Amino acid sequence: MSEEELHLPRECWELVFKFLKPIPHYEPLSLVSTQFLSITNLLRSSLTISNPTLPFLPNLFRRFPSITSLHITRLHHSHLYTLLLQLSRAALPLQSLNLSCHPSLPSNGLRAFARKIPTLKSLTCSHMACLRNADLLLIGDCFPFLEHLDLSFPENNDNSPDPVSDFGVKALSLALPKLRSVNLSGNYFISDTSILSLCKNCELLEEIIIFECHFITQRGIASAIRERPCLRSFCVSNFGYGTKKGDIARPYVTSDFISALVGLKGLTCLDLSCSSISDELLCCVAEEGIPLKKLVLQGCCNYTYVGVLCLLSSCQSMEHLDLQNTEFLCDRRVEVLCEFLGNLVSINVSGCRTLTDLALLALIKNCPLLNEIKMEATDVGKKGVDEELVKGIVNYRVKSLYLGRNSWLRDESVEMIASVCPSLEVLDLSSCCDISEGVVEVLRRCSEVRNLSLAFCSGVKLKGLEFEVPKLEELNLSGSRVDDETLSVISKCCRWLLHLDLENCYKVTGNGVREVVENCRRLREINLVSCCEVEASVVALMVFSRPSLRRIMAPPSFDLGGGQREFLLRHGCIVSLSAMKSEMENVFASLSCFSEKLKLDKEGRR
Repeated sequence: MSEEELHLPRECWELVFKFLKPIPHYEPLSLVSTQFLSITNLLRSSLTISNPTLPFLPNLFRRFPSITSLHITRLHHSHLYTLLLQLSRAALPLQSLNLSCHPSLPSNGLRAFARKIPTLKSLTCSHMACLRNADLLLIGDCFPFLEHLDLSFPENNDNSPDPVSDFGVKALSLALPKLRSVNLSGNYFISDTSILSLCKNCELLEEIIIFECHFITQRGIASAIRERPCLRSFCVSNFGYGTKKGDIARPYVTSDFISALVGLKGLTCLDLSCSSISDELLCCVAEEGIPLKKLVLQGCCNYTYVGVLCLLSSCQSMEHLDLQNTEFLCDRRVEVLCEFLGNLVSINVSGCRTLTDLALLALIKNCPLLNEIKMEATDVGKKGVDEELVKGIVNYRVKSLYLGRNSWLRDESVEMIASVCPSLEVLDLSSCCDISEGVVEVLRRCSEVRNLSLAFCSGVKLKGLEFEVPKLEELNLSGSRVDDETLSVISKCCRWLLHLDLENCYKVTGNGVREVVENCRRLREINLVSCCEVEASVVALMVFSRPSLRRIMAPPSFDLGGGQREFLLRHGCIVSLSAMKSEMENVFASLSCFSEKLKLDKEGRR
């Protein structure tokens, strides 16, 4: 067949590539031809910017002209200001900006950015070191077309002279008429007035998230949501605790709140994490036929199995269910609930201590659309399952399974799981210390596994791995007892690894690491923190011998002094130390600067 007959129009290739997994899977495609490079450049829509990225931004913006979403990781205040000015001059069709974890918002930089990109739709400023009412006024002034705003968990609540309060939220609600979702979690000084202002003034509001806002009351919530009956998602935590007249410190849910909640006829997501609720609330939601698709009751109390059964039997459109740490759940009750979970896509029952293999098998067998199961810290593995019971059960839909901290889990149970979930892509067995060679059988049966966590699995053995695992991309072996021999096996059978975590693997030496780097030609990230037997010279060798490497968490023997960080960065790899060592180096550097300053002052006085 000639080259002309193989030629496809650009539009066809774009459709093909969109079916593939996202970055970094575009990278190999970009190396095939200039046409593929051009197409993959246009398909990339998001970019993360960190300090090492700053010198390359002009080239990156030219290469990826279709960037609509930027995540700017923690930069120095002056660098963030400069970057915002640079972005204002770049002709990018930005719709989403994430500035989380920065010290503060540079007002002049944000105004310059907004003058060129006033139509920004999504802004995330969570975990800011300082967030004030003045910042809310600035956001409202700069981005009047915002639809999604996240101002959660600022870190200055206790000592700021001007923390976010009702005044700032009210002004923001008046400035953002198109707002659809807002997250004000962790803003401790806002009260009922804030949520009422949002519901009154933002006519398009569909989602409210107010975790850990302790001055917001049931009465305030009830009044607010009556103003906005079109809400589709409502999330609140630590709710329902208070005092009733004549009954001190008794948790309760008021009938006024229940009445207001069931008035939300289009509600599809309800999250009441760590709250005191009641069977009455759940049954009233069921009776009103609220079309819930997501229900989160993790850590809730004062409700029973009766309330959950009433709700789930009436609301069979449920797709996402979170019942973490529920004390009343047992295997039999999970089997009964499965009858009403035909549309379930994900479930989290971690911390439900009495659940065993039978509950897991019931979910796999009776929920045909189930994609993700979280059953951490349960009793999976305690009872075991007869082969006759498993025979004929296969669920190809289950892609993600989280079974960490199951102390009863043994190889037999893991192998059983692999036989009934052959399409697994993500498997987390962290801290399952009695697993040994069963993982090899899992990889044999589940050929689609791409993410495997065996962190703190002290008994795990991979030396019996004698076949290729082509799909495995992320492998976490931190805190395990793997050695160079195991790394040699991994380097031969898992040659397509992208991320390898070996933190606290004290038996690993430079020889094992070198073999992995030599054979895993796509390796992008490796963590060697607390690998005391790995010599410092291995770091430079890795950078020069494996061009695909983008990040190395260095072993304790490595010293980043003498400009090594910048030198290695010029070769395309970020090398960093453990958080503790890095912090100590910063302290010593500060002390050194202070000492030098004192010395200069003394010389000046002379």
